[in-house]
Amino acid sequence: MSTVRQNKIREHYDSIADTYDNHYDGMNGKPYYEHISSFLLDALPRGGNLLDVGCGTGLFLRQYLADGTGTATGVDISRNMVELAYKRCSPCNLTVGTADRLPFRDGSFDAVSSMLVFTYLKHPEGMLTEAYRVLRPGGSIGICTLGKKLVTRGIPALYHISEKMKIKHVVMKNFGERYYDGREMQELFSEVGFDNITVRWCSFAHINIPGPLFRIARKMEPFVERRIPQLAYNICVTAKKPE
Repeated sequence: MSTVRQNKIREHYDSIADTYDNHYDGMNGKPYYEHISSFLLDALPRGGNLLDVGCGTGLFLRQYLADGTGTATGVDISRNMVELAYKRCSPCNLTVGTADRLPFRDGSFDAVSSMLVFTYLKHPEGMLTEAYRVLRPGGSIGICTLGKKLVTRGIPALYHISEKMKIKHVVMKNFGERYYDGREMQELFSEVGFDNITVRWCSFAHINIPGPLFRIARKMEPFVERRIPQLAYNICVTAKKPE
């Protein structure tokens, strides 16, 4: 990721850190975030040592440690987000860093997770290579992010307009996001060396849907994810590093 791009992302998340949880831990945000993160929690080993890449304010770390087992480490590009994560997850090890240069030794973790970060990466293979390096043999990775769908193709333009209008919003910022479909994700993970790759689509009740429609979408969500995954917004990928 270029220095200019990194600085832009860092500055944005430093500036909205205090309001971030209003978006992802609020009325729509909390059930939305908990739902998409459940796909990773079900796939990742519990009781091990987790690294969460792009940990933000520690929402996923809190969920991973909720059963009282295991240890967790978080890394994020934003110092202000990391400071808030400390308050939420005091037992965690937290540090400022980037996904393509993880400050950890080879084979340090049993699992790597990343929520809603992958689309920001200009060179996602760099992040996956680093995740592969820091995982122990047999370790698992889980990533969930917006996928390539008809509805997401217009998002970069929307973010560009909102930036020009100086709208301050948690996610409405133009970072040159790139979205991936299932085949592209399979190829990216496979090229790095991961196996047992599973791709699932989740989340029909998107966080930005107005309240009454959000509740209706939540009721329809299990059917959509099971029978019409083409209508789901997020792509979740899990895989393993060979023994």
